[in-house]
Order: sequence, then structure tokens, then C-alpha cells
Amino acid sequence: MSFDLDSYLARLTLGARPSPDAEGLARLQRAHRLAIPFENLDVMLGRAIALDSDSVFAKLVTARRGGYCFEHNRLFRDGLAALGFVARPLLGRVWLLGSDTPGLTHTLSLVTIDGQDWIADPGFGGSYTPPMPLVDGATAMAPDGAAFRLDADPVYGWMLSRDGGQGWQRQYSFTLAQVWDADLAMGNHWCATAPVSRFTKSNIVSIVLPNGFASLQDRDYKRRNGSDETSAEITDPRVYKLRLSMMFGIDLGAEEIAALGVFAAA
Repeated sequence: MSFDLDSYLARLTLGARPSPDAEGLARLQRAHRLAIPFENLDVMLGRAIALDSDSVFAKLVTARRGGYCFEHNRLFRDGLAALGFVARPLLGRVWLLGSDTPGLTHTLSLVTIDGQDWIADPGFGGSYTPPMPLVDGATAMAPDGAAFRLDADPVYGWMLSRDGGQGWQRQYSFTLAQVWDADLAMGNHWCATAPVSRFTKSNIVSIVLPNGFASLQDRDYKRRNGSDETSAEITDPRVYKLRLSMMFGIDLGAEEIAALGVFAAA
């Protein structure tokens, strides 16, 4: 199946096609993350996560679901290629608050525009990083006020750090090594099946808001948009189902909600 660019852009509610330049890259990534949620619910439902282009398109565009980094970046790169961009996958190590060297469980995209490399990533579930030029010391500011910095790292290649108001914290590192489909399949398999993977332990959903972020981890719901902040524990599966639909655009049946294991069986 050839990539249906018009359907992808409609999913993102983008009318005019982004131009194949830095402005167009930022516009496409922003629209992608505002429209398509990050989620691992199929993992928790025991469903396989396919990474071929047709399967990812069918899930994230046609079925209007979300996915995690491997799915998001596959769809995003297919969209970039259809728009005339040159892009390839990279693999990264998610640090967050960890101290031990993590595995290669994240993917992002390297985009080359007029001889300049950029990193782009609509598939990181915990925050929104604007596209950044691959330049030592490059900085960027997200719409929610968080700052990002990209530094060359003597051990791990490149390190992306974020300051959301609590000081700089390492988000993920990556190298520019060539990444093959088999490498992505290995990382995806670990994330979807390893007992120690965070994606096999909790139901995780998030989406970027115009000036903030909303997340749902099992029963814990958080929403921040500008100065408006909300947090709550969801105790009713009917409310959970409604929240998934209204905030994150994910429509699951009552049997699927029950199968997630968020609420104890009656």
C-alpha cells in the first residue's frame, strides 16, 4: 500500500501540506503530537505491536488509535518521505532519573534539510521536544515553557536534557549509528514483552495540549494547560472509558477496559 498522505494530514487536522524545510518539519511534528496520543494499551491487552508501515497506518490513522515511540516514528517518517524530506531512524537510551546505563529502547528520527541534520521525535511519551538542529549546545523552548538542550557526549554520542522547572535532567541519549528494521524490531519486542519494561507494567496514555500536557497512568489522571492544573484518581471504569475518549481520543469497549486490569473484577 502506498502512503496515503492526505489521510495522514487529515488525521493531524493539517490543511495545507507542510513545506520540506525546518518550518515545515516543526509544523508537522507539532500537529502529529497534538493529534495522536502516546499509548501502550495494546501491549497491556496482549496484542502484538507491528512496525510495518501498513500496520502502523491502519492503527494510528485509520483506527484513530495511538502508539508508542516505534509506531509514532514509523508513521512520522513515512509522512516525511511523502512530503519530500530525507529522514532515517536513530536509537536512543531513555535516562530520566536513572543512573545505570539503559538499553536502546527508544527511537527518534534524524532529518537532513539543506545539509543540516535535525532531530525530530513525535513519539516520546513524557514531554514534547521541538525539532532541534544537531548542534552541540543547541537549545529549544517548548510551548509549555520547558527548555531543552542538546549536548555532544563523549560516551553516549548525544544527550538531550530537559528543564521543566526543576533543573536540567537527562531525557535520552542517542548516536548516529545506522539503524535497520531488525534493530527496531528488537527494541520493540523488548518494550512490548520484557517483564521489566514499563510498558508491560502499567497502562500509559499521554497527549500534548496546546500549552501543556495530559497523562493517564492506570487510575492516575493529570492535566496541565497553561496555569490550569488538574489531578485525580479515577475509580469508575465508566469514567475511565469516557476520559480515554474525550481527552485522548481513544475509544475502547467495556470489555477492553476490563481487560486492561485497571479496576478489580467485581
